[in-house]
Amino acid sequence: MITQCPIQPNTTFTYWFNVTGQEGTLWWHAHVSILRATLHGIIVIRPKSGSYPFQKPHMDVPVIIGEWWQRDLMKVDKNFSTGGHFSDNPAGATINGKLGDLYNYSGFVEDNLILNVEQGKTYMLRLVNAVLFSEYYFKVAGHKFTVVGADANYVKPYTTDVVAIAPGETIDVLMVADAPPCRYYMVALANQPPAPDPQIPVFMSRGVVQYKNAPIDVGSNCIKEAVMPEMPDQHDTLTSFYFHGNLSGLAGHSLLAQIQGHIDERLYIALGKGSICKGNKPSCKRGLSDEAILVAYMNNVSFHLPEKMSILEARQHAKMNGAFRGVEDLPSRPPRSFNFTDPALIPVVPGGKLEELEATRKATTMRRFAHNAVVEVVFQSTATMQSDSNPMHLHGHDFFVFAQGHGNYNPVRDVNGYNLVDPPLKNTVQVPRLGWAAIRFVADNPGAWFLHCHFEFHIAMGMATVFEVANGPTVDETLPPPPSDLPKCTNTKE
Repeated sequence: MITQCPIQPNTTFTYWFNVTGQEGTLWWHAHVSILRATLHGIIVIRPKSGSYPFQKPHMDVPVIIGEWWQRDLMKVDKNFSTGGHFSDNPAGATINGKLGDLYNYSGFVEDNLILNVEQGKTYMLRLVNAVLFSEYYFKVAGHKFTVVGADANYVKPYTTDVVAIAPGETIDVLMVADAPPCRYYMVALANQPPAPDPQIPVFMSRGVVQYKNAPIDVGSNCIKEAVMPEMPDQHDTLTSFYFHGNLSGLAGHSLLAQIQGHIDERLYIALGKGSICKGNKPSCKRGLSDEAILVAYMNNVSFHLPEKMSILEARQHAKMNGAFRGVEDLPSRPPRSFNFTDPALIPVVPGGKLEELEATRKATTMRRFAHNAVVEVVFQSTATMQSDSNPMHLHGHDFFVFAQGHGNYNPVRDVNGYNLVDPPLKNTVQVPRLGWAAIRFVADNPGAWFLHCHFEFHIAMGMATVFEVANGPTVDETLPPPPSDLPKCTNTKE
């Protein structure tokens, strides 16, 4: 547990928080096992003044992309935490909880989400990717979007006909109902890297954008079939790379000058997968041997989640080094350098190229930062066992995304491409497939904050760590003591 232990059955707990400096869309979800698959919701933060930095929309429309599960989620989580089972997949994709007419699990064609629109009006689609496994492409046939926000921060508006949204992200877009009156499909399609990466089924859901004055003639094509958009290929990951690369922030943010100056801490974090020996044995066979368990890692350390006491509570009681076994600093760099994006590392086979790099270990890792420190993190996706992207999410802070690229990060070359003028401010960065992303943030929120991949199988397998931020000099910059009704952990297993 990081900030608190789970809320126990038949009990309640009230969260108090402020949203100062944020406008747009956030979301909340459970953080125990993978219960967030069904336990989540949207948070809409509108400007207090009522004035937007763009034309005020006529209507807000939450669009939550989710999954339909027909499995025991607790067992799915256990499977991933003990090595992963790629057969543990959802039954389908949903938009606002509706499977849509591509599915018939009830014995009948499932209902679509219907969005009724009026000609000429502007609609704010507040997109949330709440799924466990996949980034999604989102399109509405016959319409374009103006992207205006991401992760409750405004961005410079730009026009596109497709949105790429990774798990954990929120994207706000304006859609003008300016197409000929008819019925148009809105479609959410999951993408995935091509083979030799492990392949999962294709997941897609669709709703309908329906004009209120559309022809109702029985012979009309609008009644017979909604218009379908042309979607990217499910193995197309470049569309996501360019979509996220087009995001830029509004000028004049108060923290820009600070993050453009001196950097107090630099981390280069390799994101990958490896294995540990069963039974804590010092050595074992690798390459999918039954002697080893597959894990995910940051800099070759797979995160061990504390169970007896939350890290934040241990911090408040000064028990950090005594409450958990194996608490250590997250390494600033990978323990060894290699060609992180070599596709030959993807296949997991006995005697394969990956096998000599496969060994890793588990520990509860942390990095401690002084209050108001400026921190730069470069995330490096790897090809170890898979070449997927990695949506990295930091609790408690927003960060500026300075750059992204393909291949191995080169500090001499790539720093010259940093956007120091108007970088987007996010809380989740989509680290590209076989690529890297560079972020900076100011550690100005005291506490213990989880940093993790938002692909659920990655977090269950250990692709996570904790950033601890020290108190500042004033009361307002000091973490208050935990409330008296803070939930207690009931699991005594360590």
